[in-house]
Amino acid sequence: MPIIINIDVMLARRKMSSGELAEKVGITPANLSILKCGKAKAIRISTMESICRALDCQPGDILEYRPEEPAKQSE
Repeated sequence: MPIIINIDVMLARRKMSSGELAEKVGITPANLSILKCGKAKAIRISTMESICRALDCQPGDILEYRPEEPAKQSE
């Protein structure tokens, strides 16, 4: 998936646990885990706002775009 979620990086920088972030944001630890591992299909803007407020960061600190490598064709 070309969109990478870097919540773990920001948690480490802020010395905060996932459980503490989930509590501050108001989401379940399970939903935060789904978001962190990149399995979420969408994220609400209000949730992103709450995460950024709790981590004192910008959305670009959490979201990263990495283009997928084109598949090599065998000859």
